[in-house]
Amino acid sequence: MLFQWAFFLPIILPLCLAFGAIQGAVNMAERVFNQMLTDVADASQTETSASIE
Repeated sequence: MLFQWAFFLPIILPLCLAFGAIQGAVNMAERVFNQMLTDVADASQTETSASIE
């Protein structure tokens, strides 16, 4: 068991770090994109309601 940990940890740890970093970047990009869509939708609704009045 100790041999397995010593052998596989140097392989598994960098993979987990890399995939975790990629997943975090993708999640953050999705949040930013959703926030941009929300802001643009709010801005166009404000412009539309301002032009109607």
